[in-house]
Amino acid sequence: MIVEERIYRIRNGCMSQYLNLVRTEGIAIQQPILGHLVGYFTTEIGVLSQVTHLWAYPSLDERARRRARLAQDKRWQAFIPRLSELIETAENRILVPTDFSPLAAFTPQTARDLTSTEIEEVGHD
Repeated sequence: MIVEERIYRIRNGCMSQYLNLVRTEGIAIQQPILGHLVGYFTTEIGVLSQVTHLWAYPSLDERARRRARLAQDKRWQAFIPRLSELIETAENRILVPTDFSPLAAFTPQTARDLTSTEIEEVGHD
């Protein structure tokens, strides 16, 4: 299993607008395609106006497949420009749990290896 850590610095004064867009539209598009959302966080101390979200995947190949599927989704293509204008900088890291991490043995059901047909059907009812 891997965890993708995405860190966004949100433009000053835009945090509530960013979070509202993600809450009301973004997660509904992302989560069925990407799978397991580990968490979505904002900062209180340290670097301010920062959002971090973590996504778990069974492998790098599965992550790449799911991210490609998201990029092809027409709803995501329409949504992302509105979200991107609120982001000042973006950082992305792949985290690999150590053998003693509680997450090392964690296999999220929603991050299972979906077939191409199941992914095609997501969000296209």
